[in-house]
Amino acid sequence: MEILLTGSTGFLGRKIKESLSYNFRVSGLARKNAEYNYDISKTIPKFNQEYSIVIHAAGKAHVFPKSKIEELEFYYFNVVGTLNLLKALSISGIPKYFVFISSVSVYGNVSGISIDENSPLMASEPYGKSKIEAELIILDWCKKNNVICTILRLPLIVGSNPPGNLGALIKGIQKGYYFNIAGGMARKSMVLAEDVANSIINVAKIGGTYNLTDGYHPSFLEISDYISFQLGKKKPSNLPLWLAKIFAIFGNFIGKYAPLNSNKLNKIISDLTFDDNKARKAFDWNPKSVLNGLNLNE
Repeated sequence: MEILLTGSTGFLGRKIKESLSYNFRVSGLARKNAEYNYDISKTIPKFNQEYSIVIHAAGKAHVFPKSKIEELEFYYFNVVGTLNLLKALSISGIPKYFVFISSVSVYGNVSGISIDENSPLMASEPYGKSKIEAELIILDWCKKNNVICTILRLPLIVGSNPPGNLGALIKGIQKGYYFNIAGGMARKSMVLAEDVANSIINVAKIGGTYNLTDGYHPSFLEISDYISFQLGKKKPSNLPLWLAKIFAIFGNFIGKYAPLNSNKLNKIISDLTFDDNKARKAFDWNPKSVLNGLNLNE
């Protein structure tokens, strides 16, 4: 079975390729260091064969845009890139299966418990909106071309040497400047990159839209204590909520780029978890807890 994997050099893409390459021939697509080197936000790629499965993991990850230009990048990477990929596949050959790596950001929630796949897609920020648009484009294309379509909506992806917020948290603990707020009791959904990678083939064959989480949803306190233990560092200190609110008020005057403002504080202290029961029933999704599977020394 021939597999095409976009975003093959990214954090999750590397895990997927490593997992699948034991049993399948996987051709990667990335801007460099892959079998196909293209920036699909700007170019329609050219493939030299037809693929049975396409896994679309390429795109601009969830980072806070600091300008209008950076906001537009989400559209070009996640929407235009998807359109260019589908145009290329229409030329080289229609796959039997298509898997899209999406995000729980499509729901647009900053708080909530056990949000499931039937929840409305209410994202208002550029990243979530671009993922919604890409999902709709893919669903329409797959329907028209009789392709079995799978959409995986992922929360924070956990693994060794992670980018983004988790990478910043690890760095903060290493340097000694990270602290929890209000006891760090807020729970957030997470999932191990290797569990996502290992599930791809099983879910690709049945199709559908699924949230994937570790099912436990650790708190900031639990994840920071676990990381501190692995790094051999002391546990992070705690910032009382009343003091955090004062810092947030000052941050409101500084603007949206402040390290802490009322909006960011609300996200930090609020639970945000997602329900993955649909996946557990559909294809025996049985992941490890992030707290049992994260190894920073890999």
